[in-house]
Amino acid sequence: MSSPSTGSGRVGGFLNRHRKWVLAGPALIFVVAMLAFPLAWTLYLSVTDASGSVRADKTFIGLDNYAEVLTDVERFWPAVGRTVVFTVGAIALEVVFGMIIALLLWRPFRGQGLVRVAILLPLVATPVAVGMMWLLIFEPTIGAANQFLELIRIPAQGWISDPDQALPTLIFVDVWQWTPMVTLILMAGLTALPGEPDEAARVDGASGWQRFWHVTLPLLAPTVIAAVLLRSIDALKTFDILYATKGKGGGSAHEVETLNIYAYGLSFDYNEYGLSSAVLIIFFLMIVAVVAVLVLRRGKAAP
Repeated sequence: MSSPSTGSGRVGGFLNRHRKWVLAGPALIFVVAMLAFPLAWTLYLSVTDASGSVRADKTFIGLDNYAEVLTDVERFWPAVGRTVVFTVGAIALEVVFGMIIALLLWRPFRGQGLVRVAILLPLVATPVAVGMMWLLIFEPTIGAANQFLELIRIPAQGWISDPDQALPTLIFVDVWQWTPMVTLILMAGLTALPGEPDEAARVDGASGWQRFWHVTLPLLAPTVIAAVLLRSIDALKTFDILYATKGKGGGSAHEVETLNIYAYGLSFDYNEYGLSSAVLIIFFLMIVAVVAVLVLRRGKAAP
C-alpha cells in the first residue's frame, strides 16, 4: 500500500507536468460553456417554427427554415452579397493603407510618438459614436463633406442617404476606424523582421520597391494574414456602424443590409426566431470557413 505522501506526490507531479492545462482549464471550460450554450440554442431554434415568442410552443420542422432562407433571392442572397462586398472592400483598403502607414512609421523620425497617438485616435471611439459622427459629416445639406466639395467646385453627394453611395461610404467609415489596428499589427511584424535579408538585397543593388516586394513582403506574409484574419472576423460581424447610420433593414431600399442586419430584423422586427436562427447558423458556418481558409494560408506562409 502506498503511503499518503506517495499519493500526494503523484498528484503533485501530475499537476506540475500539466500545469498549463490545470491553470487555464477553469477559464477554458467557462469560455466553451458560454459559446456552446448559445450556439446549441440557436441551432435548436433553427429547426423549429419558433415565432412570436421564444417561450411559445414550437414544432420541429427539420430543415424547412434553411430551405426557405437559401431560396430567398429578395433579401438573403443580396444580404450575403453586401456582406462579402463590405468585408472584402474594407479589408483590402485597410491592409493597403495599414501597410503604407506602417512602412512610413517603421523608421524613427522626429515627432513619431505624436503621429502614432494621432493615428490611434479612431480606435478610441465606439462604433456607434463613429457612425453618428460620420452621419453628421455626410449630411447632404449641412454636412462638412459637401461643404468641402462645394469649395473645390464638385457637386454635392448623397453619401449615406443615397442608396447607391451608402455602402461604399460606410466601407470608408470602417476603413477610417480600423486601419490603425491593421497598422499596429503590421508594425509589430515589421519590427520583428531580421535586418540581414534587406541589407543583403540593398548591397546587391535592389531598389526600395524590389526590396519590399521580394524581401519584406514575403517575410511579413504571416503577419499580413493574421491581420486579415482578425479584421475579417470583425468586418463580417459589423453591425453597430450600419445600424446606427441606416437603422432597420439597412435603409429604405435595404442598401446596406448585411447578414447581421437581416438576422436582427427577422428576430426583433418580425419575431421570426426560427428563420433568424437559420440565418445565424449559416452565417456562423461562413465565418468558420473563412477563418479555416485564412489559418491554412497562414500556416503555408509561415517560414
